[in-house]
Amino acid sequence: MLNPSDLPVLRRATFRAPVLETEPDHDASKRRRRSRSKRSSGGRTTAPTLESTAESEIDAVAPLESAAEPEFVVEVEPVAEVESAAEFEFELASEPESVPEAEAGDASEAEAATEATAEQRGSHVPRHRAERVRNRRAASVNPSGKGAGKGAGVAARRTAAFGTAAAFIGLSAFGALIPADAETADTVAQSSSELSSDSIATITEATKAATKDSITPAVVADPGPAITSGLSTAAAPFTGGAQVTVQGRALDEVASVAVGATPATIVAADDTQITFQVPAVAQASTGAAVDITMTDAEGDPVDVVTTEAPASSVAGLISEVAAIDGKDGQAVGEKAADPLTFTYTSDPGIDAQLAYVATYWSSYNSAQYPVFSGVDCANFASQSLIARGWAMDGGWFYDGSTGTMSSSWSSSTALRDYLLSQPARATALDDSQRAQVKVGDIAQFDWDNSGDRDHTAVVTRVEQTDAGTKVWVGGHTKDIDYWDVDEALASGGGSVTYFSIH
Repeated sequence: MLNPSDLPVLRRATFRAPVLETEPDHDASKRRRRSRSKRSSGGRTTAPTLESTAESEIDAVAPLESAAEPEFVVEVEPVAEVESAAEFEFELASEPESVPEAEAGDASEAEAATEATAEQRGSHVPRHRAERVRNRRAASVNPSGKGAGKGAGVAARRTAAFGTAAAFIGLSAFGALIPADAETADTVAQSSSELSSDSIATITEATKAATKDSITPAVVADPGPAITSGLSTAAAPFTGGAQVTVQGRALDEVASVAVGATPATIVAADDTQITFQVPAVAQASTGAAVDITMTDAEGDPVDVVTTEAPASSVAGLISEVAAIDGKDGQAVGEKAADPLTFTYTSDPGIDAQLAYVATYWSSYNSAQYPVFSGVDCANFASQSLIARGWAMDGGWFYDGSTGTMSSSWSSSTALRDYLLSQPARATALDDSQRAQVKVGDIAQFDWDNSGDRDHTAVVTRVEQTDAGTKVWVGGHTKDIDYWDVDEALASGGGSVTYFSIH
């Protein structure tokens, strides 16, 4: 039967990494050194120990209880934190020891060593490290007691680094498109509460750079209204009434139009064209060219410009941009043109009408028409319309062969009713619309304001003055060629109305 002393004594193997910091002495370590010193004094032989940078400790193990059940003890002691896992060095120290034959004197000493080993095993529990060295994910304390809270600090730094990287990617991809407005500032302020101060400073600088790189559309000034075409009608009778159209830009901003010195009525206007009605003027104005002038709401004149043909397609694209070149409010590709002019001409029909009045206002045409003494005004006005070119119809006529005529031919009130039923031939105007009255129109007076028409005459002259429009009439029963309407009302009282003849 084998005795425990016959078995080789197994030495404890300890794996140690280089120790950067001196580990404080523990009671268990002191007891092991005392035990080794005792064995050395007893004449035991110790095998050489392999050493690297750290000391290898070899402790004796008590004899096994049974040869069939050997016990191996491996102890891994805490290792100080090192800078890199690549710096680990392992040391395997084993000291096989030959056990001399058992002697009676050594039995008590073996029992004492067994008791010392048991005491050490009871007081020094084997230890191990569950976490890896430099485990940055854990908030732990290293064996030396230093670096408390490093795990939390590293986690915070990783979070800040990730946030900074995300901010750089976002600003690089979208920085040139995001304007520096209040919404962006609020977003940065909200996100800053979750980042470190270094990350916030980085994002702030990146935001400022992105703001500088942002594209801001240039402000283009409005070139204002301008005329870019000629007149649709460059000449019309002095009697007025003709409608003229011009093309341009921003023409809806035009506030007034004048033909020569006479204001014209704006019929329609939009951004690209404007239509106005030529005013009636004195017959003496015929044959003379007068300027067409337009002004905006501020009283500034509207320029007349021409568009130059672009030299290339690129120049054509540029000319379409309403960018001001700083010269007289003209757009790129435009230059000033001569003012538009309009010429008053005579109307053959009106000329014939006025000629008839001028010829027969004092010497009646009794060879062709009857004469009604004291009430011949409507009869004479009807004769002038025939001279102008009107044709008779069932509602308005005179039969020279039979001497029959319609009431509308010889009665002022009946003529009024007939003209009101002929919108294609005439348009009714009251005295407040005197500016639209022209030569050849029909004027009617109501001397007692009874509603009936007491006198009819032909407009023979119209003038536009600073005080307003002046109208003169000619006819029978007040046999005259130019009678001032204002003087007639002052002397006879009552009111006056008109019919604008088409």
